[in-house]
Amino acid sequence: MNKRPITEDDLHAYVDQALSTTRRDEVAGYLEQHPDEAKRIASYRRQRDELRSALAPISEEPVPPELNLARMLDGARRPSFPVWRSAAAAVVLLAVGIAGGWSLHDMGQPAAGGIMALADEATYSYQVYAGDKGRPVEIKASDQVSLVKWVSDSLGHTISVPDLTGSGYRFMGGRVVATAHGPAGMLMYDDDRGTRLVMLTRAMTADKNAPMSSQSTGSVQRVSWSREGIGYSLVGPLSTQALNPIAHEMRRQIETNV
Repeated sequence: MNKRPITEDDLHAYVDQALSTTRRDEVAGYLEQHPDEAKRIASYRRQRDELRSALAPISEEPVPPELNLARMLDGARRPSFPVWRSAAAAVVLLAVGIAGGWSLHDMGQPAAGGIMALADEATYSYQVYAGDKGRPVEIKASDQVSLVKWVSDSLGHTISVPDLTGSGYRFMGGRVVATAHGPAGMLMYDDDRGTRLVMLTRAMTADKNAPMSSQSTGSVQRVSWSREGIGYSLVGPLSTQALNPIAHEMRRQIETNV
């Protein structure tokens, strides 16, 4: 029986020790096979521990009189507006205190299905297909019309294939790939030295209008952005200075063809 794919929510729950034993073991096995992801999740665990350590003294302090439940209820029964406002503020503070742990957890964390998840998915596609000498793409550039139709039908929106010949890269072809957030279109390019670039595009479940951002992971660089619910992530073994202009040219062509 095939196992369910590991999602960003699973990874966050793993950090919070909120998974079942079976799912925890599956995530642990996944991290063993993906050292870059394991490194990222380890940093989240350190952040969690640091936050808990920093907030421990506050959690051990006695509850302030303003948050005493009996006092809040008594204040709520009084018609005076200032007292009602104080009680309401106390309720808000109490709610913030209860939700504080999860809110702090979310600080600095990528949204599930967001731009960081897209960049990770593009990186996975690059790692799987860019090094394939036999069949890196499913449909070659010579049948670009069929490829565009296949990807567009799968994603539910019409895609365009940017022309990167001016940047020294020719279009090789592409395929549809599966991700934890739905189907994605993968386009691949290479240059005269055999350096390959992969662009992944899919519908976004979060970060639907995200500015262009760069991240490094291992030996590759990623440049990602989204516009009107469609995300794009370009991945390649180039420096930021080399990859960013190519990504800007891709975005310019894509937005021109919308």
